Amino acid sequence: MTNALFVVSEEGYWAEECIDPLTTLDDAGVDVTVATPTGSPPVVDERSLDPEDIGEEEADRLREIHETDERLNDPLALADAEPESYDAVVFPGGHGTEWDINQDKHARAALRTAVEGEDGKALVVCHAVGILAFARDGDGEVLAAGRDVTGFPNEWEEGIVDERDVFEGRKLPYWVEDEVKTAGANFDAELDADTSVTVDGDLVTARGPGSSHAAATTLLEELGVAA
Repeated sequence: MTNALFVVSEEGYWAEECIDPLTTLDDAGVDVTVATPTGSPPVVDERSLDPEDIGEEEADRLREIHETDERLNDPLALADAEPESYDAVVFPGGHGTEWDINQDKHARAALRTAVEGEDGKALVVCHAVGILAFARDGDGEVLAAGRDVTGFPNEWEEGIVDERDVFEGRKLPYWVEDEVKTAGANFDAELDADTSVTVDGDLVTARGPGSSHAAATTLLEELGVAA
């Protein structure tokens, strides 16, 4: 059976970006395991459950899955996971990833294993795309360098942080687009398109909210699994 490891933030993940891929892979028969940096349950960004933005029915559905899914409520500690034993490693987005996932050496190692292994694939969504600027390949080169990627764009970030880059009382350490461009990535968030998903070898990246389902189905195609 095809399997996947989801590496989810304890600082705030975006509900759709985790739960849509998780349930899409579930429906396709993929065996999903969830891991967090310390093994504590991931925290959902409450903004991603706002019924005024996504509708009351969808907000209730996402919240119920967040609160009741056994994998989200009892995750592995990332250090105890074995990325090489998974066919895919998935990094859901959310601002929270900038404070934990993207700075975690085990997360970076999991990404490197997925992208450089013979059979593995990686899906990285939204703010989690920033990890590409910090992860290194087996030769010590920045993983983002020369890769075609999409991710959370500066144009969207401008409407969220204040003039001092403060987000909900915390200083945002970097902007995803700036960071991966500086690291040498070919970044294009395709702002004129409804969704943005980019495939570069074994790496699949997605822009953010609204692209999660397309990203999940693309990952299934890359894995050779029927959606």
